[in-house]
Amino acid sequence: MLAEGYEKLTADLKVLRAERPRIVDAIEEARAHGDLSENAEYHAAKERQGQVEAMIGDLEDKISRAQIIDPSTLSGDKVVFGATVTLLDEDDKPVKYQIVGQTEADAAKGRISYTSPIARALIGKQVEEEVEVTVPSGDKFYLIDKIEFI
Repeated sequence: MLAEGYEKLTADLKVLRAERPRIVDAIEEARAHGDLSENAEYHAAKERQGQVEAMIGDLEDKISRAQIIDPSTLSGDKVVFGATVTLLDEDDKPVKYQIVGQTEADAAKGRISYTSPIARALIGKQVEEEVEVTVPSGDKFYLIDKIEFI
């Protein structure tokens, strides 16, 4: 993943860890109301605690396995993870994508996951190569115009 994605994951983890004491307080307060079998506040707090613990576990796992890539240190003439690729569609309209990790993907910002159909079709290709991508709306054809590492 890119450094930006790593920072976002660690920030999310910090927020969730800060929420733990508030959940424990909510459980204690709900427990003080008496009968737990019909205590909706208690059950909601316990459910939230389970969700938060699961999310913390997931984030800790991702962070522990993360490899941080700085695209500016990369070079070459092939599309790889971290590369920013300018494509020309069938109407010669330029489209720009950066290939990033799953947690960083945001198609609206031109950041696509390396597991997406477009990224999988692009990886390993060079400038001037044609790429065919099968998407839900049908097959699309692109020409790789430029590969940058920014």
